[in-house]
Amino acid sequence: MTVLNFNQDGLLPAGDYELSFSELRASTLVTGPGREIAPNGDRVWRSKLVGNLELLVRQLWQVGVTDVFAGGSFAQDKDHPNDIDGYFQCDPERLFSGRLTRDLNALDPHQVWTWDPGARRHDRVSGKAQLPMWHTYRVELFPHYRQSSGIRVQFGNELEFPAAFRRSRSGGPRGIIKLRQTP
Repeated sequence: MTVLNFNQDGLLPAGDYELSFSELRASTLVTGPGREIAPNGDRVWRSKLVGNLELLVRQLWQVGVTDVFAGGSFAQDKDHPNDIDGYFQCDPERLFSGRLTRDLNALDPHQVWTWDPGARRHDRVSGKAQLPMWHTYRVELFPHYRQSSGIRVQFGNELEFPAAFRRSRSGGPRGIIKLRQTP
């Protein structure tokens, strides 16, 4: 099993950490780094987030999407992450034709699979407009098809989408979880 340790900034060190869902549940991302992450029952919240993530990722796996990554504030030593952010690699033709969204919504009872900005609804707590999957599951998984992220770094170069998930808000590198498919 992969052992996850946070660096001095409370982040996973740079790299991809391949984990099954059972390994993720047993990791410090859910159990805390040798202690309860927060005294208010954060382990329960993190477990719930992982359960929601698993439901959505298994839907992706069912429609043939195999490479799924998760991170964001969930993958750091934070008292109470708001959600789990991630992305998956997909075929652009399948995405843009609408087939991927249709196939996924056929599996999800809440039909949350959309990335249409018009589907976002305001959340008063975060102050941001969020996608339906966030409102239902507190997970946001975005399709990656070799697009740029819109985030500019040194010398004005734009990061490719996956690279944005591997950088902290301060711009430093951080690790990400690659979810390993298991029966």
